[in-house]
Amino acid sequence: MNRKIRLGIDVGGTFTKAIAIDIASGSFIGSTTVQTTHNSERGVAEGIILVLRELMNNYHIQRSEIELISHSTTQAVNALLEGDTAKVGIVGMGVGLEKSNVVKRTNIKDIELSLNKHLHTCYRFLDTSKYLEKDEVISAILALKHEGADVLVVSEAYGVDDPSNEQYVMTNSDIPITAGHELTGIYGLEIRTVTAAINAGIMPKAISTAKYVENVVRQENIHCPLMIMKGDGGVTDIDTFKNKPILTILSGPAASVAGALLHSHILHGVFIEIGGTSTNISIIKNGKPEIRYVTIMDHPTCIRSLDVRVAGVAGGSLIRIAKNRIIDVGPRSAHIAGLKYSCFVEPKELENARIITFKPNENDPTDYICIQSHDNKKIAITNTCAANALGLIMKEDYAFGNRVSAIRSLSLLGEKLGISYQEAAEMVLDFSIKKIFQIMDPMIKEYQLVENKIILIGGGGGASVLVPYMATKRKFHHQIAKNAEVVSSIGVAAAMIYEEIEKTIDKPDANDVSNIIDDIKKRALDRGAVPESISIQTEYVNERSLLRAIATGNVELDIGKNNRKEIDEKQATEIASSILENNNVQRILDMRNYYGFTCETIKKQFLIKKRKYPIVILDKFGRIRLMLDNAKIIKGNKNLKNEIDTLIFKLNNKSNDDLAPQVHILDDMKIVDFSSLSSPQHLIEAIKNEIDKINTDKITIIIKI
Repeated sequence: MNRKIRLGIDVGGTFTKAIAIDIASGSFIGSTTVQTTHNSERGVAEGIILVLRELMNNYHIQRSEIELISHSTTQAVNALLEGDTAKVGIVGMGVGLEKSNVVKRTNIKDIELSLNKHLHTCYRFLDTSKYLEKDEVISAILALKHEGADVLVVSEAYGVDDPSNEQYVMTNSDIPITAGHELTGIYGLEIRTVTAAINAGIMPKAISTAKYVENVVRQENIHCPLMIMKGDGGVTDIDTFKNKPILTILSGPAASVAGALLHSHILHGVFIEIGGTSTNISIIKNGKPEIRYVTIMDHPTCIRSLDVRVAGVAGGSLIRIAKNRIIDVGPRSAHIAGLKYSCFVEPKELENARIITFKPNENDPTDYICIQSHDNKKIAITNTCAANALGLIMKEDYAFGNRVSAIRSLSLLGEKLGISYQEAAEMVLDFSIKKIFQIMDPMIKEYQLVENKIILIGGGGGASVLVPYMATKRKFHHQIAKNAEVVSSIGVAAAMIYEEIEKTIDKPDANDVSNIIDDIKKRALDRGAVPESISIQTEYVNERSLLRAIATGNVELDIGKNNRKEIDEKQATEIASSILENNNVQRILDMRNYYGFTCETIKKQFLIKKRKYPIVILDKFGRIRLMLDNAKIIKGNKNLKNEIDTLIFKLNNKSNDDLAPQVHILDDMKIVDFSSLSSPQHLIEAIKNEIDKINTDKITIIIKI
């Protein structure tokens, strides 16, 4: 069988890791790691090319075998952290009578990124109460360029309703330019402008990186598509990265979550990615990672991304002591200090060694400790060393080290503290997991997860160092993601298309929903999603008058087969039984792309028995696409259009509710969610519109009860 290989590359803070997967056989071919090339003239792009070439050489991958290359990037985050941004010229627009208010909201002054680091801006206003003249547009652009602008932003009041003026300015710019309406469809002129300005500030760097990677890949005579990981967990084409690099904020953590969920059918859980320096924490609810609006350096934006929170502790964290007691673990790591872990050196290197205090970096406290060997080498004691000393790491694990060395180093620490090496090791791990729990516990409460149903999923090279220990301490179930050390690279390779549109609409009707469904479907198709893989969800955020549509789908090359094949009915039944926690599940769907299951549950409430029929919909690769705790299933064909009025009003009369029920439609091609509509009449019209567009006679309507 000819190999069809997909390459996933994750650019991390310390390492750039690449993996190869054969999507024809579903097999994992191998992985390669290089140091991330932050200081290279070409930046992190150099490391991407290095790891790509090394991966191809190590595993004899032919150019003709490569079906797709996708990668995550730290470009956006690093540029903002380091203040490596271009000067942004802002063109604010509005009608003359509202000039002062528009100027106030679009004349964004220099944006503080970090200490003494700013994104610099300059500004011009154009009056759009009259027809825009080309000369005045060009004059404004020239003035901004004269002030040093390398890239432009155009932002008009109500530009999301009619973007024609923003588009006109864009067509007259001879330097990179972005507009507020391109990034979001919601109102809020100031936040839209801030978002566009941050995006613009990193555009030149993103364009340079994308072009370099693209050119070298083409020079290598590789002509497959190039995709980029976004912070919301989806992938998009490289042209989107050039124009909207802000979408890649947190793409690394997003890649890890995607990789972990590829093999795990988790309904509710906490994903904990433990690297060498820091730990990323994300919530999984109803089989999907939680997403929220991103705040960048204390600046709220319109961009939505995975809710990832970071703890300054990980597998390589160094220990601090004062007055012969441990006072902290981290945030400085052995990686940053340039030290080897004691569990990864030979025991003889630790003979006649002693504990000393030191400063890992110039501005660090002096109470960090390390081991000084007999030949004056500094060697780190880390969480990984503590876990190995306690025998918590299995031999086949990425973090497995020399236990004799680990015990020797923790014994030195124990002597310093006046306790045994076991007590010292446990103390180190206890300090570390406390820092993770301090972040994790509020997230569990915020997202209303039930503790006894939570599973901890560990990812990253240090997953086995802390996650099993955390689970033991709190009596959580846990699992370590398959290929945990390269789970982010697998996530990049296995990510789906994920597209989202938001519009500010007061009380959306059937046409609003139908239009936004058409728009999001087109966007997903344009990004390379296979039509039959698309799921569409709509929701209405009442307090913000915000209509949101989300589309997910497999990449054209059938990304769903990466590293696993389609499941059969028996496997689907086992997955559904696990999710619904019931061994008597029944299959309710007979569709080409979906498995659907339900079961009967009986709960007592004040001596009254209540029957419920929860459902779960899986795709052909076992991923959860829909989960409802109680639902009614109606199967039929396009004639359901004639029955929908009676059905909806009957349900409403039965429940004595003026609000429309939550309804989903499934055909062989997609799932559409109409939960954004509160009016029964609008819901009925939207369902009829959707049924008209369906090209198959096999239709299922699912109604949440």
